[in-house]
Amino acid sequence: MIDILFNDSACGSLKVAQRYGKGKYQEGCVGIIISHNDGRKPTKEEIKTAMQEAKEKARVAWESATPLGGKTTDIYGFNLVLSIGDISENQPGIKRKQTLEQLYSVYPNDEGHQAAEKIFKRANEDLKEVRERAEAGESLRIWYSDQPDEMCGFYWFMSQLNQWKVRDRQIFIVKLPEWEADKEGSIVRKNSWGEVRPEEWHRYVTLQKPVFPAFIQSCTSHWQELQAENAPLRAMLNGHLVSVSEEFYDNFILREIEAEEEQFSEATIIGRILGKYRLGIGDYWIAFRIEEMIHAGKLEALTTASKDMPSYHRLLKRS
Repeated sequence: MIDILFNDSACGSLKVAQRYGKGKYQEGCVGIIISHNDGRKPTKEEIKTAMQEAKEKARVAWESATPLGGKTTDIYGFNLVLSIGDISENQPGIKRKQTLEQLYSVYPNDEGHQAAEKIFKRANEDLKEVRERAEAGESLRIWYSDQPDEMCGFYWFMSQLNQWKVRDRQIFIVKLPEWEADKEGSIVRKNSWGEVRPEEWHRYVTLQKPVFPAFIQSCTSHWQELQAENAPLRAMLNGHLVSVSEEFYDNFILREIEAEEEQFSEATIIGRILGKYRLGIGDYWIAFRIEEMIHAGKLEALTTASKDMPSYHRLLKRS
């Protein structure tokens, strides 16, 4: 079974899930984050307690996990950020590469350019390999959600399948549930497959269902409509993937800026928007829109980021 995803974090987690829980648990590195609303530093006792709790949680997760099995070479990720930019190309081409380079340019030391180049090259190589394997008769399982990039990736990939020679019941899909109840009965909502932990994947395999040619054709038609519109952005509205203007998320940005003092940290604003509204967009797009606001004279940059930090680690001022 070939697994197709549209999120790098999800790919990594699923690869770990293939062996997660197999054998005796071996304690490894554990990271924790502790903060207080009043800004005071955590005590040594608080850190020790939190570390012990984190280690115990990791042990329980391992021992209760069900390894998925399989090979990491059966997992393919297409993190093409198709909710943003030109999508007129049927396969990743120069326009998609330019979009990736523009978005990742916020990262330091040419890291963004290198990341964009790597993603672009790998996507084309993997697409060719997946097609060969699919047309040879291997089954495919596609993981997607309502997160804009994953939904765009899903429709795009369906349009690829529509051109390939695949058989009925060879294709399976798994959509991330809108919400779930945890062991304590609390409602849990995940924004994308990138938020699924290795010990959780086995629960979702049972949700897979076969796809028929008519469904693939329907998805292809919708993707072709979006390609014809070729808007700057695509977003999920009332359960539908639609074309929207590049200003679509600006109100969320402006709302958080208005709540700040005259001078504020751009990184803080971006982090708050991502956590508070869960829009399914990356830090790079918010940074890009804020840069546009600076060019329009609505904001002023007071400082510049250090060379080893993303460009949005700076102070801004409302004009």
